[in-house]
Amino acid sequence: MNDREFLTEIESVAGAADGYDEALSRILKHFGADSGTIHLLGEGNLLHLKAASAGIPQFVLDTVKTIPIGKGMAGLAVERKEPVTTCNIQTDTTGDVRSGAKKTGLQGSLVVPILKDGAAVGALGIANREERTFSEAETELLLKTGHVLAKNFSKFSS
Repeated sequence: MNDREFLTEIESVAGAADGYDEALSRILKHFGADSGTIHLLGEGNLLHLKAASAGIPQFVLDTVKTIPIGKGMAGLAVERKEPVTTCNIQTDTTGDVRSGAKKTGLQGSLVVPILKDGAAVGALGIANREERTFSEAETELLLKTGHVLAKNFSKFSS
């Protein structure tokens, strides 16, 4: 499936009742990623977890249920309005990765802001169990995927 077909597919599922989970599932498949999350800005000006892939430990899900802007990779992506990435969460020394993220066992990770009309309204993150450096093209496509999700934000935000 080419990128245009992929984005059309994401747009078609984004507004459905199970839109968060279905969109995330298709995103992970397209990118060949092992894990992922979708967070949207909500009550308390916090990022609220809307979808998470299988295999994320419950204690990690409890930790990332809400994320302050500026904290962790998702919070930083929203604060900066730009992608945050690391080829290995386990060995990252940038300060962008919180210690709790290391408990996932994941390594290569990319988180992009979900932008709507220039404002960050959420974060979309994908990761792999092995080291991975996401290409510029992959980063751009994940940003475009976030734009598609944001376009459907009003019917996708409850």
